[in-house]
Amino acid sequence: MTTAAVQSPAAALDPYATTAPRSRAAFLYGLNPLAKVLAPVPIMVLLVFSRGIPIPLAFSLFSLLLLLVGARLRPRTLAILLLGLPLAVAVLGVSFGVWIDPSRLDAAAGSDTVLLAIGDWRFTVAAYLAGLATALRITSLLLLSLLAGATSTGPDLVRALVQNLRVPYRIGYTALAAYRFVPRFGHELEVIRAAHRVRGTDSGRGPINAVRRILGYAIPLLASAIRHAERVALAMDARAFGAHATRTERHLVPWRTRDTVFVVLFWAASAGLYVWALSAGLTALTPDRTDIGA
Repeated sequence: MTTAAVQSPAAALDPYATTAPRSRAAFLYGLNPLAKVLAPVPIMVLLVFSRGIPIPLAFSLFSLLLLLVGARLRPRTLAILLLGLPLAVAVLGVSFGVWIDPSRLDAAAGSDTVLLAIGDWRFTVAAYLAGLATALRITSLLLLSLLAGATSTGPDLVRALVQNLRVPYRIGYTALAAYRFVPRFGHELEVIRAAHRVRGTDSGRGPINAVRRILGYAIPLLASAIRHAERVALAMDARAFGAHATRTERHLVPWRTRDTVFVVLFWAASAGLYVWALSAGLTALTPDRTDIGA
């Protein structure tokens, strides 16, 4: 008989938490973190300079499909991606559209269709589509970054940088120590809050009491951080950290053939999708950021 362990808030922030796949279908977990970082980079650069709605929308759907097929996402994450993200895009489209100069959209499609009018100000379909294009570019960049962010751990990425790109291990292991500070601070903050509740010093509402509570948390949290940093420094000295040019790696993150295949296939699929959209006249690289690419 097995029991499910309850994950604490501090453990939820632990970058050392394993992301082992539950099935072979979740192929993204078996790839080198560098492959998942390097593959989307050229496409992300093109998306920054792209114009119109179709190309960002196509790459948003493409990266979302990869996440749904290649990762084991939690129900809450699925709900955010499938329900919350489209709603956020729609809201951001309005937000960005409001800030666009209407005079730059006089010749754009939909500039005569007014959605909202307040005095002399008009919010048109063209303004909304221009804002929606910007929102979709941001969304596509976010989803592409999640290919690595949702299926890799920080320590594995650092190890891959040290082992595959020859980043000095002094920098890499320093980053590992910094990663470990995050869950440590979360745990210490929970302990401090519990101690304040036991003493009854966290009572009261309002902004003044909130500031007082934050100041009450800051001093012991700072003291705990200093103690933890001192212990980490002593542990590194005890292990001869920095005494030699290289170190023996306990956890290997090699670059395999499947990583090369993934990068090549990703670039090929992305290039094909981008070229198809350009040849179909869906959008283009233009100097005008308000071009909605009809």
